[in-house]
Amino acid sequence: QVQLVESGGGLVQAGGSLRLSCAASGRTFSSYSMGWFRQAPGKEREFVAAISWGGGTTYYGDSVKGRFTISRDNAKSTVYLQMNSLKPEDTAVYYCASRLGPPARTEDQYDHWGQGTQVTVSS
Repeated sequence: QVQLVESGGGLVQAGGSLRLSCAASGRTFSSYSMGWFRQAPGKEREFVAAISWGGGTTYYGDSVKGRFTISRDNAKSTVYLQMNSLKPEDTAVYYCASRLGPPARTEDQYDHWGQGTQVTVSS
């Protein structure tokens, strides 16, 4: 069982940056691919980014490509999402998730989820 706890959300002005963290429990963190998703009010959950267990493979959603960067530190059992050039449309609750196997872009392929952290971007 993996438990995930996100942090780092908050209020930021458009054009600003935030770094989200997702700390995982358990000793097998390095075996899991990790993903970030987000959900804005009234919208479906959206894929943001994913990373393989070793960090060598990353995927990004089209809306964040070139602005967001996913990374991980297996020694700290933590995955990060660096968000730059933030826009008001990035406002959402951001969730991290884990899965055994290669990184994936759809939420139904992930087994464990965090509780989410709110990101609000003001114009």
